[in-house]
Amino acid sequence: MTPSIEVKELSIFVGKQCLVESLSLRLMPGMPLTILGQTGSGKSLLAQAIMGLLPDEMTLKGEILYEGQPLLTLPKAKRQALWGRALAMLPQEPWHALDPVMKSQQQVAEVFELVGGLEEEQAQEKASQALTEMGLAPAKDKIPSQLSGGMAQRLAFLAATAAGGDLILADEPTKGLDYSRRDQIVALLQSRLVDGSLLTITHDVDVARQLGGELIVMCQGQVVEQGDAATILAHPQADYTRQLLAAEPSSWNKVSARTQSSAEPIVTLEKVALSRGGNRLFSDLSFQLHAGEILGIVGDSGTGKSSLGDLLLGHLQPDQGRIRFAERYKRHQLLKLYQDPPAAFAPHIPLGRLLHEVINLHGLDAAQIPRLMARLKLSEGLLSRTALEVSGGELQRIALLRILLLKPVLLFADEPTSRLDLISAQRIMELLVEIAREEGCALVLVSHDPILVEKVCDQVIRIAQPI
Repeated sequence: MTPSIEVKELSIFVGKQCLVESLSLRLMPGMPLTILGQTGSGKSLLAQAIMGLLPDEMTLKGEILYEGQPLLTLPKAKRQALWGRALAMLPQEPWHALDPVMKSQQQVAEVFELVGGLEEEQAQEKASQALTEMGLAPAKDKIPSQLSGGMAQRLAFLAATAAGGDLILADEPTKGLDYSRRDQIVALLQSRLVDGSLLTITHDVDVARQLGGELIVMCQGQVVEQGDAATILAHPQADYTRQLLAAEPSSWNKVSARTQSSAEPIVTLEKVALSRGGNRLFSDLSFQLHAGEILGIVGDSGTGKSSLGDLLLGHLQPDQGRIRFAERYKRHQLLKLYQDPPAAFAPHIPLGRLLHEVINLHGLDAAQIPRLMARLKLSEGLLSRTALEVSGGELQRIALLRILLLKPVLLFADEPTSRLDLISAQRIMELLVEIAREEGCALVLVSHDPILVEKVCDQVIRIAQPI
């Protein structure tokens, strides 16, 4: 049987730096292949190389064969003709794949019509059905900026797979999704194996477990372990794989309780209610948040977790109730760590310049950058790149660095580990807790992972489905 995709001794370079070293794999029809590894390990570069989407400054060595035919020597037009019809890619960042001014249903209908060849009316019917099955029917007339991160991820999945490509390259397809939606995406990916092939790139060990099949574990651009997924995850041989499994939140130690203080709370919510788009998100919500305290917010996508953050940061006003701060803080002391960091960075400006603009605007100490880079395990070379040229996890840590420069009083962290591998996620959460405790910063942590929240938070609020 001919492999759907065969990669032979593939290496990827930026300048003289090797980002992926001598990667070889065979993707067989009907057999899932998952690449698991740390953020920035080169996993996503493989998908980009297959699709022909690597940045111009990157170079390749090795071969990539699609159904036995060389891909790298195909003319650009012929390679792009495979997109959607033969090769379907689910991108790591849904915002990069969606038209920012097009309504959700139309995004999917256009694929059915322009790539799948359906008549307009039939395309609209199929798009409506697909959105309903994915739990997105209420969002059919909304544009991407009106969707939660999880909703945008599901919409990007529908748009990418609507044309029915036989080979799916799924790059972090479940990040930012609650457990039920994650399992739904995994089931949809598995359903494509009946007639096609599936290559999934993820840092989520549970996704790798569910998909089964073959598994490749990568670390720093190199393959450290390769073989049957169930065998590797049950009996890992490589030190890195063992470290990865040991970093699952269920294995974390419970964070020590905050030292009680008689000081006035930084913020108090009293019987707060909020509606958006005519729908009530939550009501009668009350809590206090003190300096150094960590509050966890859990709930499915679309329940209003991010909207609660907008209330706390002063971007929205409640329909009912009151939000009271202990004092009038400066605007840059109430900050958000975004679920989708690309939305927080200008895409074509070097990250170092963006950091220095913040430093100049607020009169901050530029000497703090190298210290924070080291603390966040970031290479200083990243500062010469743009937001489009780094991994999602690296960009999230750059976003955290920018926030730490501003010494926040209240930090709303919206899914801060959704783009990080388990080891990096554990380190970032330890760092966030340490900063909250040491700096007296109140931390509001949004997460779809109830185990993580229980491990690190002093109090937890669960928001139910919208009424």
